[in-house]
Amino acid sequence: MPSSAPAPHPLAHYKAMLQEGQQALKSDYQSQGDAAALLRQRCSNIDKLLVQIWQDQQFPSSLALVAVGGYGRGELYPASDIDLLLLLPEEPDEALKGKLEQLVGLFWDIGLEIGHSVRTLEECLQEAAGDITVQTALIEARLLSGDQALFSRFQQGLAATLDPQTFFKAKKLEQDERYIRFHETPYALEPNLKESPGGLRDLQVVLWVAQAAGLGRTWQDLERGGFITAEETQALIEAQGLLETLRVRLHLLTGRREDRLLFDVQTPMAADMGIEATPTRRSSEQLMQRYYRNAKLVTQLNIILMQNIGAAIFPAQERAPEAIDADFQKANGLLDVSDEEVFQHRPGALLEAFLLLQQNPDLKGMTARTLRALWRARLLINDEFRADPANRACFLKLFQQKQGIVHEFRRMNQYGILGRYIPAFGAVVGQMQHDLFHAYTVDQHILQVMRNMRRFTMEEFAHEYPLCSRLVAGFDRPWLLYIATLFHDIAKGRGGDHSSLGMADARAFCENHGLAPEDTELVEWLVGQHLVMSQVAQKEDITDPEVVAAFAARVRDERHLTALYLLTVADIRGTSPKVWNAWKGKLLEDLYGMTLRLLEKGVTPEPHGVIEERQEEALRLLRYFALSDTVHQGLWKQLDTVYFLRHSAEEIAWHTRCLHYRIHHDEPLVKARLRQIQDCSEATETLQVMVYTRDQPDLFARLCGFFGRAGFNIVDAKIHTTRHGYALDSFILLDVSNREIPREMASYVEHELTEALLHPGPPEAPPTGRLSRQVRHFPIAPQVSLLPDDRGHCVLSIVAADRPGLLFSVAQTLARHGAGLQTAKIATLGERAEDTFLVSGGDLDQSSKRIRLETELLEMLQV
Repeated sequence: MPSSAPAPHPLAHYKAMLQEGQQALKSDYQSQGDAAALLRQRCSNIDKLLVQIWQDQQFPSSLALVAVGGYGRGELYPASDIDLLLLLPEEPDEALKGKLEQLVGLFWDIGLEIGHSVRTLEECLQEAAGDITVQTALIEARLLSGDQALFSRFQQGLAATLDPQTFFKAKKLEQDERYIRFHETPYALEPNLKESPGGLRDLQVVLWVAQAAGLGRTWQDLERGGFITAEETQALIEAQGLLETLRVRLHLLTGRREDRLLFDVQTPMAADMGIEATPTRRSSEQLMQRYYRNAKLVTQLNIILMQNIGAAIFPAQERAPEAIDADFQKANGLLDVSDEEVFQHRPGALLEAFLLLQQNPDLKGMTARTLRALWRARLLINDEFRADPANRACFLKLFQQKQGIVHEFRRMNQYGILGRYIPAFGAVVGQMQHDLFHAYTVDQHILQVMRNMRRFTMEEFAHEYPLCSRLVAGFDRPWLLYIATLFHDIAKGRGGDHSSLGMADARAFCENHGLAPEDTELVEWLVGQHLVMSQVAQKEDITDPEVVAAFAARVRDERHLTALYLLTVADIRGTSPKVWNAWKGKLLEDLYGMTLRLLEKGVTPEPHGVIEERQEEALRLLRYFALSDTVHQGLWKQLDTVYFLRHSAEEIAWHTRCLHYRIHHDEPLVKARLRQIQDCSEATETLQVMVYTRDQPDLFARLCGFFGRAGFNIVDAKIHTTRHGYALDSFILLDVSNREIPREMASYVEHELTEALLHPGPPEAPPTGRLSRQVRHFPIAPQVSLLPDDRGHCVLSIVAADRPGLLFSVAQTLARHGAGLQTAKIATLGERAEDTFLVSGGDLDQSSKRIRLETELLEMLQV
């Protein structure tokens, strides 16, 4: 093939064209904010530049320069690659190969990020025939310059290779796999604007399959063909517009090809879009709510359109529908309306549709016709609809079915029906909580808690939480618990105490739906108290009879206790995969058991009675080790009633067994043992450590530093000083990475910690590590509360972003103020620490000293 020598290229001129075009784009966008216009204008600018270069280089007229992919579609984002096809009629000679290589090099020299391929017409069609990805890229090809006849033959050949049915199946499978890759939810904390469910790809795939089937290239084409309504067209254009705006701003903000809404950019992006923080919600939370609601709509419209287009492509697969009742029928395993106007004629059918799906498990979803009718009729759910006794009765039935409860509540949320029927729920749809421990939006969390509660009732999941399954099996009207899950967090984001605000919503719902007074009281009480059991178990000393008695007085009876326990387990498990562990499970289970026994006895035990009982049990355990009945006397004389109230009989026996022969030794003693913590669902290995040494300043800080350097998190600490001045401290430790603790670690801790105590120096801090991006970009304001109790101690409560070395820093601060530690309850919720300490000394009875300590702790806790 003949070719001419390359003409000299004015590199500086091309660079200037590119830079001027980019500057004009940014300037126009900053003044007008039109993302679609920017995409079109960037394409136009690049078109002009590439065409000029192509013509300047004097390529043979038989070649074609073709835009493909997003560039071919006419959507070129600020940092997107420019995808090109250099189309040839036949194999090039060496001279042309060299010239094409120079062209690509020139593109890069100018500053264009090019994705290119050089193919003959035959090669293009061969690759397209065997690769769905190539077909997808080429289906949107657009001629920039060159041989129109060659490009026409390319288009004709590509159309011949496209089989609409095969293409549809492949793109649907590709979408399913993509959804799985993103955990089948549009609610990722850092969603991908392009690939996540509800992102731009969900819209593009609809247009691709429509184009492959010859149904149109745009939303307007599909509307003219009767595949979507005018209302749906407008919704699609608006949804696409928001995604385009976000992606354009993301590229401009980051200066790179970034499609993920990372934590780093969510707050700057919100500011860029004029979203301001409110007293109750961060600007980033409001931005993400807009995105999540948009993504939810996109996934819904994607389902409708893919079903509609699929029905047009596969018409022969239709079977005669089977009537269910006057309004609904079964069509190909899906629920179908017998008339598209059924909801307009009888709005109550909007709820009945979901009830039918529960009652007919062979139905796997709804037809596109039903979904469209549902979407069009959603606004019929108004105050009059909500007040209709028949609709209220139908909605209540949704909680009471034998199957499909969670499936249909999730489906109602997905299609916007649940938020219309319960407006308070609609207000929290898509509402993210940047509080360092919630991994889901409020609506997703609520439905996840409902799912957890539902699994307690199902025999096939009884192995997961045996105690919960056994308790719910004996619980009368367990569907009341589902109502409690629906309302427990429904008032999030309003300001004020969401538990109290939610109580009013729950009470109104129950009364409006005709629940009995005692059932209304239970649901309302659960919503108001849903955080209490977790707080008592994780932040208070549940070995203290008075703590258990106060909690028992709060729950009043076994039914309330059981309901609260079930809701608490379901709630914590539904917060984030990182929050629950067996230690928390055991604390809750222990509190449940102790409270139940107290309620059954009906009498709060006196402290001396509790101590006698524990001592007798400890002596019984000591006999298993062939120890005499008097072996305990020397140690127990040095221990006060506080020790016996804070430690279990098993702990008392262990301490006695280890210490009875060395009560007055000067050398420290460290004992460690692996203990398996078994909660209602799983077993987790912990390391239990006892430290016995002469009391000394900074001891707790040194111990915290040692455990941190050894790779452990402290989850529980009991600090005691004997009458003769020895520290007797007990710790429960978990591996910092939640891995199994090696058996030899017990010996390592005993030896190394003993050496550290024998040769004391200044407390050595554990490695600080790096803060997570979420902590850095969504820091929470630390909270410190130091309040005296009625026993002469102070209760120190701390809420802060968790980080390595946090407990060590707290311990050092307490030591500097001369405050002695009695107990430490360490609760880590995701990346949020909520720790409670019982402290004394340091003149903390003086308010000025307490204020000074609080101030220093607040300064230390700042991230």
